[in-house]
This record gives sequence, C-alpha cells and structure tokens, in this order.
Amino acid sequence: MYINREISWLEFDRRVLEQAAREDLPLLERLKFLAISASNLDEFYQVRVGGLKLMQRSGKTIPDAAGQTPGEQLQHIRARASEIIERQYELMNTLLLPLMREAGVAPVSLESLNEAQLSMLGTLFMQQVAPLLTPLALEEERSITLPNLSLVLGVELAGKEGDKSRFVAVALPEVLPRRVHAACLEEDGYVLLEDLTAHFIGMVFEGERILHCTPMRVTRNGDVAVQEEGVDFAWEMSQVLVARKFSDCVRLELPEGVDDAFALRLAHQVGAEEETIYRLPGYLRLADFGSMAEEPGHERLKVVPWEPNPPADVDPSLSMFDNISRGDILINTPFESYEPVVRLAEEAAEDPDVLAIKQLLYRTANNSRFITALCRAAERGKQVTALVELKARFDEGHNLAQAERLQRAGVQVIYGVKGFKTHAKAMLIVRRENGILKRYCHIGTGNYNEDTARIYGDFSLLTCDETMGADVSQFFNCVTGLTQMRRFRKIYPSPAFMKEHLLELVRAETQRARRGESARILAKMNSLNDPEMMASLEEASRAGVEILLNVRGICCWVPSTEEGRRHTRIVSIVDRYLEHARILCFHNGGDELVFITSADWMSRNLDRRVELLVPVEDRRLARRTVEILHACMRDNVQASVILPDGSSTPIVPAPGEPPFRMQEYLQQQARKRARSSERNSRTVLVPHRPKKHPSA
Repeated sequence: MYINREISWLEFDRRVLEQAAREDLPLLERLKFLAISASNLDEFYQVRVGGLKLMQRSGKTIPDAAGQTPGEQLQHIRARASEIIERQYELMNTLLLPLMREAGVAPVSLESLNEAQLSMLGTLFMQQVAPLLTPLALEEERSITLPNLSLVLGVELAGKEGDKSRFVAVALPEVLPRRVHAACLEEDGYVLLEDLTAHFIGMVFEGERILHCTPMRVTRNGDVAVQEEGVDFAWEMSQVLVARKFSDCVRLELPEGVDDAFALRLAHQVGAEEETIYRLPGYLRLADFGSMAEEPGHERLKVVPWEPNPPADVDPSLSMFDNISRGDILINTPFESYEPVVRLAEEAAEDPDVLAIKQLLYRTANNSRFITALCRAAERGKQVTALVELKARFDEGHNLAQAERLQRAGVQVIYGVKGFKTHAKAMLIVRRENGILKRYCHIGTGNYNEDTARIYGDFSLLTCDETMGADVSQFFNCVTGLTQMRRFRKIYPSPAFMKEHLLELVRAETQRARRGESARILAKMNSLNDPEMMASLEEASRAGVEILLNVRGICCWVPSTEEGRRHTRIVSIVDRYLEHARILCFHNGGDELVFITSADWMSRNLDRRVELLVPVEDRRLARRTVEILHACMRDNVQASVILPDGSSTPIVPAPGEPPFRMQEYLQQQARKRARSSERNSRTVLVPHRPKKHPSA
C-alpha cells in the first residue's frame, strides 16, 4: 500500500510538533520542537509545494505512486497543513506562552509599558533600527520582490486629500536579533523586532498618517534547479540562487484580523493566490523561538545536557593512524564524540608522511575545521582533492564560498557529477609507511559537519582495510574522472550498484521465508519511497519475512495485506537528537550482513545520487550495530508506530512494561564503554601531538 509522499512528510512534522505538548519536557525543549516543526513546514512549502505548483502550471496530471495528481495533492496539503498550523498556534497560545510568561521569557507587549520605557525604546529604535530600514513602495507598475521567509511590515499610508492611499513594504533587517533586549525592561525582558518597528514606524514616515501596519511573510518556490548546460557550473549555480529570490510566491502569511481589503492588496502585490494566503492567530515565523533553547542561561528550563563520550576504541595518546591500524573503529555520534574524525583530517594535513587526501563535501560547518585542514594540507604541498557538491539544497551559496577558499589554497576542487548529486560521505588518506603506500578511510552516514555532529545521530566507520581502501580509491577515481564504475569488492555505490544489491538481499530473505527458514530485515533510515524497494518489501512481507523498520520521516509504504502486517513493524523516533543514521541488517540465514550507508531508500538516493553502502565486517562492531537496530524497535517512550493509513500514534509501555528510551540507552551504553576503556587502559592518556614537518 503506497502512501502519498507529501502527506507522509506532514505526518512526520506532526510527530515533531506533538513533542511540544509533552508536559514531562522542560519549557524551552518544548519550544524547540515547536520551532522545528515550523522550520520543517517552511522547507516543505519551498520545496514540495513549489515543485507541485510548477507541475500543475505545466499541465502535468500524472498521478504519484499513491494515485494523486499534483492538483489533488495540493488540495490535501492545504487541508493537512492547516491542521498542523492550527495545532502549532493552539500549543503556542494556550500552553507555551502562559508558561513563558510565568518563567519570565515571554515577549513584552509594548502596550504594557509606561511612557518612560516607550521613550527609551523610541530612542533605541531611531539609533539602532531605523538607519537599517529601506521602505519599498508597492505600486502596480513597479516590480518589487520581497525577501523569502523574511519578516516584512506591510504599511498603508494615507494619501493627500483626494489621492489614493499608497502601500510600502519595510523588510526587517536580518542582521538584527528578533528579540530586542533593552535596559528599560526587566531582567531578560525583550520586545519583538516587528512590534518595536510597527510601534515607531511613524518616525520613518514623518508627516504621513499610517492607516494600516502589519507583519507579513512571503514563501517563495525553492524548487529551482540548475540546468548544468554550460562549462562554468559555479556560475550556473550562482544564477539559481538569484532565480530563487524572484521565484513565485507559494505562501503568504498574515496575522488574523488584518483588514480584508488590505490583505488582498498585499497579496496582489506579492503575487499570492487566494489559496496561498494563511491568516495566523499569533506570532509569525515561530521557528525563531527555538534558538532560546540553544542560548546560554535559563538552564532550569532546558533538558540536562548529554555530553559526547570519548569513543572507547580510540586511544587519545596515539595518533589516529595508529588507532585505526589497531582495527576498525565505529563511532556513533553524538553519543560518542566526533572529534576523532576531525582529528584524522587535521593530523593528515600536518603529517609529513601523508601524500594525498581526497574528500567528498556535501554540507559543512560555517567555520569548518575540515575545510581548514584541507587548505593547510594543500599549502604544505600535499595532493588534495575535494569534491564540493554545489547542489546541496539551501547550502549552495555556502558551498560556493567554501569551494573558492579551497581553490585559493591550492586544493583541486571538483563540482560533483553532472546530472547527479554527490551525497556520499567519504574521506581517503594515502600515507607512506615503511616505503609502502597505505590507505586510511572514513565513511559515514552524516555530513562532514562538526556542528551538526553534536545533534544528529550518525555513524562513522574508520578503517585501513586494504580491500576497502582500494575500493574507496577506485570510487574516488570514478567520481572525479567520470569513468564507468566497475564492480567493487566490498562497497556498493549508487546509482550503479546499490539498489541492485539491496533488491538482491531482500529477495534472498523472501526466498528463505518461502522455504520455511528464518528471514528478517532490520533497517533504519530517514525516508522510504522508492517504488522498487517498496514492491520488494511488499513481496517479502507476504512471504513471511520479519520486517522491522525505523523510518524517521517520509514512509510511503505499509503492507497492503493482513498477512504482511503481521510480520511488519514500522516505527519513527523523535527525540532530542535528530535520527539521521542509515544502518541495515539482513539475517542471511544466521550469518548477518550489516551495512551503514549515506542513502535512504528513496528514488532520488538510489537512482539520481552518488551514494555509498559499505559493510560493517568486524563482528564486534556488527553486533553493536544490530543491537542499536533492536533498541530502535524497543523504544516505548519517544517512538510512534506507523499505521496502515500512513498516520502514526505514539507507543506507550504496556501495563507492567518498563519504559525504554532508545537515545537514553545509547548515551548510557556509550558512557559505559568509555569508562570501561579508561579503566582497562594501561597507558597514560595524554593528547597526541603529531610530528612537526622538518620544514615547519
């Protein structure tokens, strides 16, 4: 049974949102989940609604796998999204805002301030806000494009006697914080930038009368693709970024109570159709409130932090090369520290025996230590190649800037593979040891981003296995040299071999089940929507294969038969860390095959992206990986079960059943391994200092 992708996405957003209703979570943690749901909805409208509107306007009526045309999907989206928005504001207005006021962290209403306080705020406005404002006249004959997702004040000014009123848009500067603190307010008190600006906007239009003033927000179509026709791909991508600024409006948000005529005039000016107007009963851009959970202070309103544990298999007194030479290392972030992966790149940059570094970069941190290490390596004369994927949605501008920095340092930069996104996460280091070249590899499920590694659940495999190294080396040569991929010995890249291998593994379990043998598929991923993979799972479920799936977000398949549903369980976990790892286990007659991968079971990953599927061969590490998969299925605190109609419901412990929270369990296990490793260590644990190059 196939479920519409867009509805499944919105159902995931609803699961995130419901965390904000949990009374057992601290206030700012609840506010964070509300903000995440709002941010997810922003992306949904830019990417999915934008794409569907383009399809509708082009006259395409081809239904999706669930049988819905683009027009039908847009109707269902409007209904489901409206329910989510209504729930967002119900939670914000009736639950969270009262708690924020009680805790002293709610926005201050300017109507509640006295004249002296307002006078001080007026001075602050004129000194720190007004100089940054640029009013834009909205006129029929003048084309003005308002910034995407920004807060804008729509202002109607009275005309001279006998003249029509005029409309002006005032974009609030993104360089200013939305929460404006001032000395005239109580400790931690703040007013919102839009409230401050709206209250004193008359100072900007001195001598004119303000008829209406309202905050508003425009969402533009983000589904603008690069054509990849010319030779200057970086320039073509820069043009896509420009095109997004002028793309069609897919959503206009206004507060409730805005005058109808005023609202329609604003909608007309920004090109918003009537069905794209959303009137909201509260603050716009709820996503901004999530930052309060990350800022210093108010610790009583936050969850107790879990610090990353030192990976038990990494001895900090040894170099990363010595650590990896002792055996494969598997790191589960953020329960275990990502620092060894960063250390590997930094040591490689400084080590005189390292001759070459190759790395795939999809999304990186703003002040990326990986980028710095690659630049340092190139400056020291090493052969450094970085494949920078410019088509990483909404990170294109950042990646362009990083690519330019790498090129200035002497790094050989490749801009991905034409027609495909390079989404694989791999780093290859070639080092001379005793006159022989040895390959060290890192392969992961998450990006080379030390910031998100603290909040995304992912896996990193570090190995110097000779065959794996040869495979990864060949893989890099195929990607950078655009040569045809041949069969590899251990790894399975997409789009060439991964889907074929996965289908073979599912079919093998199906055949075992039909012979009456034990058959099981355990898999953890972010999304599932590929028709071939779903069809193979459907066949496996009917044959009696036990299918246990942890699908965080989009899940477009549930078994269509009662027989299949008896053998299948699909859950989704929403907890303090984003579930991002992709790990797989096939029973294989008792000789389990375990993999980590950068790819979800989506058509875009398996058919239109460069991805990697690699085995976890060390039996100890494989057992640990499978234990994590089973822990996903045991969660009865943060997990929801996906129902036959595509909806979901939270799992609660059965009577007498103890609560089990998967992420808490992983944190405890990581802490136990770290403590056990520390006790068993016979060496003095001092940080390793790499050798300095003689010329340094």
